[in-house]
Amino acid sequence: MSTRDAVALLAGGVMIVSLLGTTENTEAGASAASPLANTSGTGPSLAPLTSHADKKDARALIGRLRVKARGSSTGYRRTNYGGNWADSAPGVPYAGNGCRTRDDLLARDGRDVVRAGCTVLSLTLDDPYTGRAIDWRVADADEIQVDHVVPLSYGWRMAAKSWPESKRLDFANDPLNLLPVDGRANEEKDGSGPAAWLPPQRRIRCAYVTRFAQVAVKYDVPVTRTDKQTMLDQCR
Repeated sequence: MSTRDAVALLAGGVMIVSLLGTTENTEAGASAASPLANTSGTGPSLAPLTSHADKKDARALIGRLRVKARGSSTGYRRTNYGGNWADSAPGVPYAGNGCRTRDDLLARDGRDVVRAGCTVLSLTLDDPYTGRAIDWRVADADEIQVDHVVPLSYGWRMAAKSWPESKRLDFANDPLNLLPVDGRANEEKDGSGPAAWLPPQRRIRCAYVTRFAQVAVKYDVPVTRTDKQTMLDQCR
């Protein structure tokens, strides 16, 4: 089945569910969370780090990162990290709640979220990467994509080849490592580290590299020397 056909089928199913009256509208809750105050990843989105004290703390965190030469991508496949948006990761928030990880993250970060059961039908996203407010519907699925802050391919190059399957599954589904963002920005990023790609919105860059560092420290993922220096430079 093509992606277009799958989206059409999902949209059709959603319409039927909606007509049956089982949709739920969830108003916006908390504002975007500072990465330094959101070590579990369950707080919404990503707030800028602007104070001298926060930037100092961010540099201290980044300073803890191990440095390693860029590894090979040999053997990398998305399936090395389990199925897309698996609900079966053994050690991260939201796992086992019956909903796909993608839907959990859309509901976490969106405003005016409308759901049918687990499935998010529509929302407004204040995109941290571009600063855009995106009014999204499920029929336009790719307009919002859920980014792995530390990309799966980056993790593979630097550490994950030697990990057990359970750790890879956690890494791919950990809300600390996941941000719903503008789809085009996510595609431009691809598998890049911070030296090759940073969010277009400059005011969010220190927060972004701080989140990158949080994930890398949690999972003991080394970074390249140029990535580490770039990260430090964003929080001066």
